[in-house]
Amino acid sequence: MPKLHITWHERGAPSTGDPSLWLRLLIGTTRYIHVLHVVVLVPVVEKEVKTSFSNTTKSNMDKDEPADATETPGGGGGIAAAKMQSTADKSIKIVQADSEQHGVVAPVPSKRGGRRDGLVFLQEGRERFELEDLLRASAEVLGSGNFGSSYKATLVDGKPMVVKRFKEMNGAGRADFNEHMRRLGRLVHPNLLPVVAYLYKNYKKDEKLFVTEHMVNGGLAQILHGGATSSLPRLDWPARLKIIKGVARGLAYLYEELPMLTVPHGHLKSSNVLLNAELEPILSDYALVPVVTPSHASQVMVAYKAPECAAAGRASRKSDVWTLGILVLELLTGRFPTNYLQKGREGTTGLAGWVHSVVREEWTGEVFDKDMRDTRSAEGEMVKLLKVGLGCCDTDIAARWDIKEALAGIEEVRERDPADDSSTASSYLSDGAGAGAASDHPHSLST
Repeated sequence: MPKLHITWHERGAPSTGDPSLWLRLLIGTTRYIHVLHVVVLVPVVEKEVKTSFSNTTKSNMDKDEPADATETPGGGGGIAAAKMQSTADKSIKIVQADSEQHGVVAPVPSKRGGRRDGLVFLQEGRERFELEDLLRASAEVLGSGNFGSSYKATLVDGKPMVVKRFKEMNGAGRADFNEHMRRLGRLVHPNLLPVVAYLYKNYKKDEKLFVTEHMVNGGLAQILHGGATSSLPRLDWPARLKIIKGVARGLAYLYEELPMLTVPHGHLKSSNVLLNAELEPILSDYALVPVVTPSHASQVMVAYKAPECAAAGRASRKSDVWTLGILVLELLTGRFPTNYLQKGREGTTGLAGWVHSVVREEWTGEVFDKDMRDTRSAEGEMVKLLKVGLGCCDTDIAARWDIKEALAGIEEVRERDPADDSSTASSYLSDGAGAGAASDHPHSLST
């Protein structure tokens, strides 16, 4: 511990009644305490927090599992579950923002090279909590994937939150990262999962944590492919149509609000579509491309699996639309795209290629998920949505639908076939009017 030295510059012994003496003494003492806090205490506290959190999660981070089916970043109970504990010091306090920028709380300015450690809340009007509350909360692992691990932390008041600890997120420096987070904080849409707060630590090794709300029904992938591990009933046609409409609206909003991004979402897949209590879809893990390590993004993010990325090595403005099309086909067929590719049954064309390979007259029996086959009154509308999915998955970028066309096509689909034409479904399958190839005009959806 450094010693406090006070040196008198005046000649002779100072008078105890000299006001300037006490003022200088007070100023000197204050400066010393400030230096003690910044130079000594802050790094120690940082190290304790990092060590505590790292020890808590080490066993779950040593080996990542595939993200597709198990990762539910803001979801309910996933496949894996475990407890994590914390020994964080009680004296740790959160540095909260005290200034606003476009309605978003901005990080507190620092006097030490931009150092700002602690939770930063992105939206006004939300209840604040401390980092210690999260570290001490009873928690369970929701999933582990290519980006890190997710935990459900139940605060003392019973409110569940989700903490996602990211790795491979070094695509931007602190200033650019904070600016991007403020940009995300300005996004408000009923089908987007807002980031409540984030943590950017810079002690020896960068660490990023996102805090979001918890979605009670977990991820769409778990419901579609989880089998007996999912407590929810199988999704019928109206529920699936509701989900894909919400997904399309959320994605279209991202395209509109983030025009500077080539892929506004970048990682759209069924495990990143969460469901709330009303089965409304909530998109998560969106707009992360600017902050993820570039080499990692190109290897694992779903948008970079689009055909043009394999051919030209880079994404396009329609790469996210391709992921939307894959999600449409996944919902309609009930088939898991990644597993299906691993079986080697479609070569490089994926799920869309398999759908094209099935004779149109057999779509109802062979393509659609069996959980929807009792919806005879909606087969024509189901085929119409299937056509939208194929249009979004066209390998030719010029022919592939854009986001506005995709949204318009999805919005046209209804729960039931037109009441005045009960033969709509059979006419779709017999004459191919609704089962056209992806290159058909995007607005020719009706028979």
